[in-house]
Formats: sequence, C-alpha cells, structure tokens
Amino acid sequence: MKKDILSLLIACIGCVGLFLGRSWTHIKWDAPFRTLLWDENLLKSFIETNTSFTWTAYVTSPIVDQFIQNLIIGFGWFYLICAFAAIGSFFLRKTPKSLTSLLLHVILSLGGIALVLLAGLYCKEKFYSVGQFFEYSCQFLSPIVLVLLLRSSISRKRLLLLLKIAIALTFTCHGLYAIGFYPRPGLFVDMTINILHVNEANAILFLKVAGVLDFVLSFLIFVPRFAKPALLYAILWGSLTALARLVANFYWDSLDHTFGYWFWEMLYRIPHAAFPLLALLITKEIEEKSS
Repeated sequence: MKKDILSLLIACIGCVGLFLGRSWTHIKWDAPFRTLLWDENLLKSFIETNTSFTWTAYVTSPIVDQFIQNLIIGFGWFYLICAFAAIGSFFLRKTPKSLTSLLLHVILSLGGIALVLLAGLYCKEKFYSVGQFFEYSCQFLSPIVLVLLLRSSISRKRLLLLLKIAIALTFTCHGLYAIGFYPRPGLFVDMTINILHVNEANAILFLKVAGVLDFVLSFLIFVPRFAKPALLYAILWGSLTALARLVANFYWDSLDHTFGYWFWEMLYRIPHAAFPLLALLITKEIEEKSS
C-alpha cells in the first residue's frame, strides 16, 4: 500500500471511529448541552425578554427539556452522517474536486466545527478548565486533517506540525488531570485499579508518573532526535488509554452496558493513537524525500 493511501486510511479510520462513537453517545446517552442552555447567568435575560417563559418555567418545562434532548440526538445523527462522509471521501479520494467530494468535505468540516462546540461545552461543564477543551484537540482536528490530506492543500511539513501541536495539547492536558493539577477524575483511578489490580495509593502514583511522561513526550516530539521514539510511545499510550475504557469496565454479567457504552467511549478516542501514527508516517516520508 502506498504511503499516501496508508496515511489517508489511518486518518479516515480515526475520523470514522470518532464520529461513530460520538454519534452513539449522543443518540443513546447524553451530551452537556444543558450546561449552556440552562445557564441562568448567560440566558435568563434573553429568555425572559424574548419568550413568554419565566426562567423557572423555562428550566422546568418538559417541552424545553425535550427540545434539548432532541437537539442532542440531532447532533448524534449528524455525526453519523459525518462518519459516512469520511468513508465516502476516502473512496472518492481520486476525484477531490468533484461536486460530491466537495460536499463530503464540507460535511466533514462542519463536523469539526461541531466537535469544537462539544469541546467547549465540556470545558464549560468543568468550570471553564482550559485543559478540558484542549484535551480534545486530536478529536476536533481529526476531520480537518482528513480534508487537508484529501485535498493536498497543505505541505507535509506544515501538516506534521499541526499533528504534533494537536498531540502535544491532547497529551499535556491529559497529563494535567493525571498529576492532579486539575481535579483527578475518579474514573482514572478506578480504571487503573481495575486493570493493574493495585490499591488506590499506587494507582495515583502510577497516574502521576504517566502524567509526567505525557509532558515529556509532548516536548520530545518537537526534538528531531527523539521525535520517533516519542511518537511510538504516544501511539502505544494513546491506544492503551482508549482501550482501558473497555477493559476496565468489562463485566461478563453486563455485556450490554460494556458494549453499549464503554465500547463507544473507546471508539471516539481512536484519534489519540491515529494522530501520532500519522505523524510518524509523515516524518518518515519527509526524511526519505530529503535523503
């Protein structure tokens, strides 16, 4: 398989996994839209000025609640369309300027914008923690990177820089939670205990070490001499942290929940491994051309 096709395939797989995972979690579960649409400080004046609702009536209205739920589900269906757009774009890669390809690229770009909005909602839900937003860098840039590859509208060196910035942001922000700079998610601790069979103290120590390694790799990927080993570690760690969602919550007596929730949580984290793999391939491609 030619390297350019392999790069496209990796970017496509990451994109499809991302959109399928987000689609399922929106349609079957939830997304933090209410953190914005029920924000009294932001919306009370607008709601009471432009609608017949008082604020109390607005936040307790079953009609409004159903509207928000339908909005979340609507985004879920849109993400499913984006997944098919990614697949279609890959198969139409030889005709990137055709009307159908252009339409698919627009859908993917809109999907990227929607993912930026989603990252913003998660950030707001976490009291505007900047790290929460940028932890999703590999995810919301995934469809954009795929479009750039399909259209060949960016040089390999610039694309590599974009990938490395996204990787560094994602892993650094993940590390900030692991070391406890931001409140360490209980899920991190629980997954570590369940997988490694250690006590809580050792789980926290493991997470702190992993967090420091996140910072180290985020620096080393920009150092030419150490970039490849750092990217290899990022591929491994990105894969393991995604897979951990499924492994740590795998129970034979509740397979419906395991695969009905945690499988999809794993799926939309595929870009965390796909981006460093793509960066490694492009690094080797640039080296071969310059040798």
